[in-house]
Amino acid sequence: MSFIDSIYLKLMRKRLREIDGFSVHAGQIQQKQLNCLLQKAADTEYGKKYGFSEIRSAKDFSRKVPLITYPDLQTYVERLMRGENGLLWPESIKWFSKSSGTTHSQSKYIPVSREALYRCHYKGGKDLFALYLQSHPESGVFSGKNISMGGSLHAWPDNPHIRCGDVSAIITQNLPFWAEHQRAPRKHIALMDEWEAKLQKMAETTIRQDVRSFLGVPSWTLLFLQKALALSGKQNLREVWPNMELFVHGGVSFTPYAEQFKKLIDAPFSYWETYNASEGFFGIQHTENEKDMLLMLDYGVYYEFLPTEEIGSPSPRTVNIEEVETGRNYALIISTNAGLWRYMIGDTIIFTSLKPYRFRISGRTRHFINTFGEELIIENADAGLAFACTHTKSEISEYTAAPFFLDANNHARHQWLIEFKKPPESTEAFAELLDTKLKELNSDYAAKRYKDLILKKPEIITLPEGTFLKWLKEKGKLGGQHKVPRLSNNRQYADEILNLIIP
Repeated sequence: MSFIDSIYLKLMRKRLREIDGFSVHAGQIQQKQLNCLLQKAADTEYGKKYGFSEIRSAKDFSRKVPLITYPDLQTYVERLMRGENGLLWPESIKWFSKSSGTTHSQSKYIPVSREALYRCHYKGGKDLFALYLQSHPESGVFSGKNISMGGSLHAWPDNPHIRCGDVSAIITQNLPFWAEHQRAPRKHIALMDEWEAKLQKMAETTIRQDVRSFLGVPSWTLLFLQKALALSGKQNLREVWPNMELFVHGGVSFTPYAEQFKKLIDAPFSYWETYNASEGFFGIQHTENEKDMLLMLDYGVYYEFLPTEEIGSPSPRTVNIEEVETGRNYALIISTNAGLWRYMIGDTIIFTSLKPYRFRISGRTRHFINTFGEELIIENADAGLAFACTHTKSEISEYTAAPFFLDANNHARHQWLIEFKKPPESTEAFAELLDTKLKELNSDYAAKRYKDLILKKPEIITLPEGTFLKWLKEKGKLGGQHKVPRLSNNRQYADEILNLIIP
């Protein structure tokens, strides 16, 4: 381990012991987070409306404060962006993370307080590298540069004091000096608006630097790496950056991209997942070999978990951290030090361990296909596609899937629009393998596929290279945290994409 890495690890030893304590003190830690949040926000407009000062327990909190989604929050956000203060959180809010809006068609603007930035997002970054170094005593990750794939920031038209953009751009703009020193490229490049020009400039300015790690959404990072390799004239990325060792990813499942990364790098390399969303930093991969993420309990976030079968119920009952079960699908509910109160973030998770609390992201509360009662979630889709790719020696760049309700013969099916990096010899064989794996993974899907009575076999439509990029560009969602919606309950996205390839 290099000198600077060893110093960092020594400074973080106490913190690593605190993280170890998550296993035995989860309930107490979370209760402390809730008490602190309620106390700080008691005199806000929201706190007075729901009597925060009178809440004495988690049960009081869940009984008195309603579950909300973004439409319930939107009026408060609009007032905050006009310059009002003390609505959801006591400090003045100047930063708003613009969500990619995969759950809703409109963009969402999530308040980011200074406390959330430092006690949640930056604390998560520090913990990430501490956990990584603990697993890699030979590491030299801090002896070179880290490339982060961020978005851009803009002044809000109606209030020039307000800045909006991807949460990655907000983090980049406000990085402490020690972190800025480790990052590449320079800030004016990292925050460029035009994504295609930014990729080119990033590649040009970093291919001769000593890059050790990368951080970003897999799809955009892959495009950058391909650009850098092409500009360098090298055979693989290890020749470009001999000391590269780590890719920190999040935002979408890594499964569809894994083989492409391995081919580009062609050497031993570490892949670590984080759950760093617009609304907060929630999870970090715990060790090199344990791929599920550790739920981070002391970032100024209080968690509740709603069993997915309760979604839409007139009286939904959430559970706290001490009541969760492994193997059960939960919608994630958060209350945060940026003023989100019992906010349904839109993601679903499954706990795989309770000592410590490890989980994986299983999908979206509205990002699934359940048109015919099949309840197909992203986790099923990614696993099914990985299975089909392995057995057909094919590779996928991007995909989306949607129901095809009824054709001329009254046949319903799922239509999978796929950009292949390496296509299978037979899309029919690919569809057969995908279907087989989905039936194995999902009993509801299997029941609807029984004897083709409700659903027919999946249909695979191969798209030309660059189709999804073209669609994102037309939607104004090129770069940053924007991503292709994987599963949809309607045909809006699928039909828009198919229209791009119709002559």
